[in-house]
Amino acid sequence: MPQRHALITGGAGFIGSHLADVLLARGFEVTVLDALSPQVHAEAELDADGWPTYLAPNLRRVRGDILDEGVFEHCLTGVTHLVHLAASVGVGQSMTNIVDYTRNNVMAAAVILETLSNVRHDIERIAVASSMSIYGEGEYLNPATGETVAPDPRSHDQLKAGRWELELDGEPLLPTATTERKLLQPASIYAINKRDHEEMFLAVGRALEIPTIALRLFNAYGSRQALGNPYTGVAAIFISRLLNDQPPLVFEDGEQRRDFVHVLDVADAFAAVLESDLAVWDCYNVGSGRTVSVAEMAGALARLLHKNIAPERLNRSRVGDVRHCFPDISKIERTFGVRPRRDFASGMEELIEWVDRARRPVDRGAQSLRELTERRLVV
Repeated sequence: MPQRHALITGGAGFIGSHLADVLLARGFEVTVLDALSPQVHAEAELDADGWPTYLAPNLRRVRGDILDEGVFEHCLTGVTHLVHLAASVGVGQSMTNIVDYTRNNVMAAAVILETLSNVRHDIERIAVASSMSIYGEGEYLNPATGETVAPDPRSHDQLKAGRWELELDGEPLLPTATTERKLLQPASIYAINKRDHEEMFLAVGRALEIPTIALRLFNAYGSRQALGNPYTGVAAIFISRLLNDQPPLVFEDGEQRRDFVHVLDVADAFAAVLESDLAVWDCYNVGSGRTVSVAEMAGALARLLHKNIAPERLNRSRVGDVRHCFPDISKIERTFGVRPRRDFASGMEELIEWVDRARRPVDRGAQSLRELTERRLVV
């Protein structure tokens, strides 16, 4: 078998670095392409060349921006498998930095796909990171009929009144696991970007006859997440607050239900679809299969960090957020045999062990909330 060689864009980051470890262990050569954004890496321990010290030593490293001419094409030599993870990430920030987010997410995808369409290369398989955010609200059940529904987003009037749950004709709906068939209703610029670049990759991959898989990632958490980035995952944001003896800031009443999936399960999912020989062009949910409320996550982190600090419930909603969204993960199991292997307790243990070794982050949560409020993005 020819040597498999994976190129991971955003490969120095949270998910990318773990995926690089997994692929190296499975016999791949690995190249990582990363712009090393200060928002992501400024507080990480870096080597003399500016790379995170947690990166595996036996991989090829390219520092560069996909949008810079020739950078992506330069990385393609010998590459057989492509994983596109590089993106600007953050629901709230995307609503204020609209041009930057669209450039970094949609235009970067366009550069990659145009390059693959126009130059000679050996790419035989593509996996792209999509997001649960493209669903908007998750799926719901109408208790009166038992039917699954995709309700309209909550109105500002409803949110101002503190009626957090989704309703139909004034009656509350029941959240249920969201399948890949649900109508996409992205509620933020980030979500729109992710929907667009998922569809771009699937369309061009099909046209070029390169099997392409979009993984719709739910709330990933684990070691190496940027604790000082106030627009990253909620677990990291809460940890930063708690380590600075501040209460986690919880929007609404904290009872929003999410699926928190460990980063190593995400990495395993990417590795599985890359190693498969199935000729598919499709999207798949990636989650843990278990729901946890945002308030429960805040409480669990406080206990594990030995902080007697309760979350601060803001009773306000952030524009672009949804009430409940958690996945049905049966499709990826049926197709690729992918099952999450880390439960919430063991996943949190891995995260906290890493936090104990990491640098103490600067807490920027209050600053982020202030900026969103000033821009009328908090209802």
